[in-house]
Amino acid sequence: MNPIPELTSSLKQLRLSGILDTLEARNREAIDRKLAYTDFLTLLIQDEIVRHDHRKLDARMRRANYRGQKTLEGFDFDRLPNLNRAVVHDLATCRFIDQKVSVLIAGPCGTGKSHLAQALGHAAARQGHDVLFTIKHGFSARYATRRPWVPTNGASRRLPRCRCSSLTTLG
Repeated sequence: MNPIPELTSSLKQLRLSGILDTLEARNREAIDRKLAYTDFLTLLIQDEIVRHDHRKLDARMRRANYRGQKTLEGFDFDRLPNLNRAVVHDLATCRFIDQKVSVLIAGPCGTGKSHLAQALGHAAARQGHDVLFTIKHGFSARYATRRPWVPTNGASRRLPRCRCSSLTTLG
């Protein structure tokens, strides 16, 4: 008897249909390793948690309005030998967000300020913080004639509750 048809509707009703993606493989693993039912269930639930966390991160990254995937892992520290890596990696812990401290990244054009801002925002999103990234021109045009608390679009409604905002200039 194949339990999938009976499970499919129940899992969809519980919004756990992602379990179906790994059910067959985990079932085979449980049989091969002679796992107890609770261990099998634990594996399925862990898979669902990972899938749920990935979906939440993807949604945060979409809402952040990034222009590509910029991470610290992709940052070329060798181009900037005077940049203090320890400080950058400490910023990536995002303690500054919890401490409500602003961070200013300044320097000449082409030195990776926007990359660092996006990388720190990416680190914040991975840690569960909502992030908003915008360039100065777009921000100025959007907020120059409005009070920031007046919602005009999705980004402006998110700004007051967003704990990590990156504003950058291009050029």
